[in-house]
Amino acid sequence: MIFETIVTTQSNGGRIHIAPMGIREDKGLIVLAPFRPSTTLDNVLGNGFAVVNYCDDVRVFAGCITDHREWPTVPAEKIPCARLEAVLAHCELRLERMEDDKLRPLLYCQAVHRVNHLPFRGFNRAQAAVLEAAILVSRLHMLPWEKIESEVKYLSIAIEKTAGPAEREAWSWLVEKINAHRTLLAQKNTI
Repeated sequence: MIFETIVTTQSNGGRIHIAPMGIREDKGLIVLAPFRPSTTLDNVLGNGFAVVNYCDDVRVFAGCITDHREWPTVPAEKIPCARLEAVLAHCELRLERMEDDKLRPLLYCQAVHRVNHLPFRGFNRAQAAVLEAAILVSRLHMLPWEKIESEVKYLSIAIEKTAGPAEREAWSWLVEKINAHRTLLAQKNTI
């Protein structure tokens, strides 16, 4: 099972990086699988730490995919890293081992500190639609236009029916990115 989260890492020079990432658990360890090359991978290998942020503000997920990356952070409590300020919970990680791979190495991490900050209020269909659209946008270069178009059409139903202001803002960023991709494809005459 993969859980969609936001992972924060920090370079040895102190620069904070925020990235959406699906994580999983394996025998008590949390597994990160960043693509190569990536800032997340470089930072974790460089200093051995990361924070998994459990966030219900889908603007953060959409923002990371659409270059809206300025989200408030605070220092982590037990490791030299930062976490998102507005999260439901966070888990501070220490790298235990890596399984190397040319495309996507696996980083096995030990949870060293877990904190719950706010209660989970429940699921919202628009939040799920934004998460799916963010994943779709991260794969625009790999998918045929027909698939993109049909997915957006379906996901927009949940936005229209259940979105609040935050979900609508996140959705608008993603639609803007999709429209830019469509324009590029049209210029290349591939749609």
